[in-house]
This record gives sequence, C-alpha cells and structure tokens, in this order.
Amino acid sequence: MPRLAIVIVSYNSRRDLDGCLASLTQAPPRVAHEIVVIDNASADGTPDHVRTRWPAIRVIEAGTNAGFSGANNIGIRATTGELVLLLNPDTLVPAGAIDALCGVLDANPQAAIAGPRIVDGTGRPELSFGRMISPLAEIRQKILVRGHARRVPGITHLVERLTRRSRPVDWVSGACLMIRRPDLEAAGLLDERFFLYTEDVDLCAAVRARGRAVLFSADIQIVHIRGQSVASARGPSHDAYRRSQLAFYEKHHPRWAWALRAYVRIREK
Repeated sequence: MPRLAIVIVSYNSRRDLDGCLASLTQAPPRVAHEIVVIDNASADGTPDHVRTRWPAIRVIEAGTNAGFSGANNIGIRATTGELVLLLNPDTLVPAGAIDALCGVLDANPQAAIAGPRIVDGTGRPELSFGRMISPLAEIRQKILVRGHARRVPGITHLVERLTRRSRPVDWVSGACLMIRRPDLEAAGLLDERFFLYTEDVDLCAAVRARGRAVLFSADIQIVHIRGQSVASARGPSHDAYRRSQLAFYEKHHPRWAWALRAYVRIREK
C-alpha cells in the first residue's frame, strides 16, 4: 500500500499539468506513493490527455467544477496513504523534495502539516506562509506580497529573509501542503464552503486548534509557475476569492464579517 497520496486538482490545466507530472515521474519520490488527478470539468481535454500520456496516473472526473476544496476531498477519499500531499498542477517538484517533506514530518511527531519554500520560475520566493488571517494580518500579507512583486528593495529583502528560516507557522500554502491523514480526517477534510482560496489557512487553523503544529521548511524548495487555469478566468477567480474571504470571516471572525461585506460592496460598486 502506498504511504503517500499525491492529490492534484486540475481545471483547464492541461499544459501545466504535463510539467508537474513529468517532474514527479522522471525523478519519482522514493516513498511508496500514488498520484491521483481530480479534474474539475475542464474544457481542454485534460482527463483524456492524462490517461493517454500518463497511463500510470489515476484520473478521477469530478463531473462538475467542485472547487479546490471539494475536488481535493474527492481525491483524499479515493486514496489511503497515511500522508497526503496537496499539490497544484502548475508546480515543478525537484528530485528529493517530497521525500524531504516526509522526513520533516517523521522527525517532528508533534507536527501535522509541512510546507516547503516555494519559488517562481525565476527563483524568486513566494510568501507561501503567514499568520492566521485577520484584518491586520491580511493587510501585512498584502503589503509584503505586492511590494515583493513590485521589487520594492526593503520588502524584497524582508521576504527573502523570512523564507530562509524554517519554523512553526500559522499556515502554509495549499500549492504544496503535506498532511498526516489522521489529522486531516480529524479536521473533517477541507471545508467546502471555501470554493477557492483560504481553504489552506482554514485547514491549518483546524489542525492547530487540536494542538498540532504546522511547519514551514525553508530547506525544501519547489517551483510554482502559476499557470493558466486562474489567469484564464480572472473574473470568476476574483469572485471566488471574495466568496471564500467572506466565508472565512463569517467562520473565524464573525464580528468583522459585517465590515468586510460593507467594504466589498463599496469596492465593487
């Protein structure tokens, strides 16, 4: 039986998915594993393409766009590995990275989740972890992310420094998130109220609420090239972000939810 289940959700990600699967199969993890692709009703022929080009990869068709949380839950329920890796289709995984993540959890029994350092196609780091979402934490995160994207020297230096130190964090990005199945099941899997965005923060919060740790590992690195599935649907993606953001505040910060709803109405008039 595979120890690790690698779950990849695809939505019109055929081109990017090829690169991801190539990185996983050309230098496969040593840990016994299986890879399952959950397709969210793509219009680009992803299921047939994967079955033809990657016959060893299991494909499950959701039949509709179930969102990130819903599709991942389909994949989680269809697998049995004691470890689960949630992985975006627009990532490239260097040799040894997945085994190293397994090693982080093996060496830290108090930890339920581990996430690597994530860089873009040019090697610039993403701020792929952070503090629990709150109004102030969101403002801080957005300042850092946007300043880094614009190459503001002081902010870029800070992001580089932050992403070079391994430590416990409040959350790590669902673009590459490894979790122990017992902890995942105890959390109730991913909350499907979050169609796209914030589901990773919510999952990490559920894990930490049970006294378990979330670790960011700066010594392990993967590449996130940020593919076409979101870029090709900026309007729907933005709407999904707002819905998930509102759902997150209603769940975790209900006293702030009214203010966020008012802010969104003003911004989108």
